[in-house]
Amino acid sequence: MITTITRRDWLAEAVQAESTPVTTQRAAALLTGSPWPTAGRNTARKDLRALTARGVLAAVDVDGRRAYTPKGDQL
Repeated sequence: MITTITRRDWLAEAVQAESTPVTTQRAAALLTGSPWPTAGRNTARKDLRALTARGVLAAVDVDGRRAYTPKGDQL
């Protein structure tokens, strides 16, 4: 059976594997190693916001920059 994964689900798993909060720039870099390597920074930004709206990620401020962590791992 073939299992499909969406770009956002893939990104959520990648963020959960990171040891530090993920910025949009880092998320875009993570996506270059995904099955969607051409996804850019704007796509990463939209995906991070959508995952936050779904309750999968939490938005935090780190050094005055917006970053994202898995829900429950807030600093």
